[in-house]
Amino acid sequence: MSKFKRIHLVVLDSVGIGAAPDAHNFVNAGVPDGASDTLGHISKSVGLNVPNMAKIGLGNIERETALKTVPAEENPSGYYTKLEEVSLGKDTMTGHWEIMGLNITEPFDTFWDGFPEEILTKIEEFSGRKVIREANKPYSGTAVIDDFGPRQMETGELIIYTSADPVLQIAAHEDIIPLDKLYRICEYARSITLERPALLGRIIARPYVGEPGNFTRTANRRDLAVSPFAPTVLDKLNEAGIDTYAVGKINDIFNGAGINHDMGHNKSNSHGIDTLLTTMSLTEFEKGFSFTNLVDFDALYGHRRDPHGYRDCLHEFDERLPELIAAMREDDLLMITADHGNDPTYAGTDHTREYIPLLAYSPSLKGNGHLPIGHFADISATIADNFGVDKAMIGESFLDKLV
Repeated sequence: MSKFKRIHLVVLDSVGIGAAPDAHNFVNAGVPDGASDTLGHISKSVGLNVPNMAKIGLGNIERETALKTVPAEENPSGYYTKLEEVSLGKDTMTGHWEIMGLNITEPFDTFWDGFPEEILTKIEEFSGRKVIREANKPYSGTAVIDDFGPRQMETGELIIYTSADPVLQIAAHEDIIPLDKLYRICEYARSITLERPALLGRIIARPYVGEPGNFTRTANRRDLAVSPFAPTVLDKLNEAGIDTYAVGKINDIFNGAGINHDMGHNKSNSHGIDTLLTTMSLTEFEKGFSFTNLVDFDALYGHRRDPHGYRDCLHEFDERLPELIAAMREDDLLMITADHGNDPTYAGTDHTREYIPLLAYSPSLKGNGHLPIGHFADISATIADNFGVDKAMIGESFLDKLV
């Protein structure tokens, strides 16, 4: 019998909590990640007030430095810890896949100098459109359309760019390149980047609208991912006939593997919370697992190095956390975590190699306290343990610690 009938996992995309032990091996614009600390530096530089996460235990998580996140609670309402990444990477897919029990020993390919001519030529031949070569490099998603959107509107050329992540992104004005054509081009790009030397985690369609000087990306983004290379705990749950609900880009990250209810993309963090609340209220969702990604922290503020916006985004989530708690049933478990860091005060615009926080709360819990400092995959091992299925490649359950 399951200890918790339903488990809800919410990933606050990029909300890291201090440099991982091996962070010095990962760099940002030539600067090692060893001094990165997303939550710590936001708190220090612009202040942080998240009383609802603090109440569960956010400020009680063990720290290696004197840098504080939020004040510790004398009597937290839940359990808390931080988790270290085993896999070789600091990108979205690697983080989420490890959370679900995989160990990524060979990182995906990245293209700091832009994509090779062979890939661009193939996309040109398929689409019948030229590719703007000057955009072919790691680029901010908003800056690239500011810089090349006017040209695309005049010529119909494709804006193809990348980032520090293993991704190929295609930005297209919806009035110039209709969504169905953009999606077909992205599907073709996916088909030619499935093996080395161009094994990419995701192809991302980045549609936008507006006029020069006032472009806005739309909610019609689409991510085309590769499937996980081995079964995750999502697969184990699905095979056991247990409901798995995906909110936001989770379905894209896992290419649908192991997910039997896709609740759709989020237009914003707030929309994602609304969708999760709807999911939690479903009468047919009596037992199972919901998995939510809230990406605005990362996409809108981390990569853009905007600590004020990042802080405000954290405040907005925290203000809505009581709604999620109120929607919980007595035998629900809520876990809040992240997938990597993205310190908005740091060098460059890349993710940062950090610990991730973990907060665990249930109305049924009588105790509280610090869980062991473990690894990302401990989350999925705990979920597997709760529902009586096998864990994936790695991870150790902390289910017995939740009392």
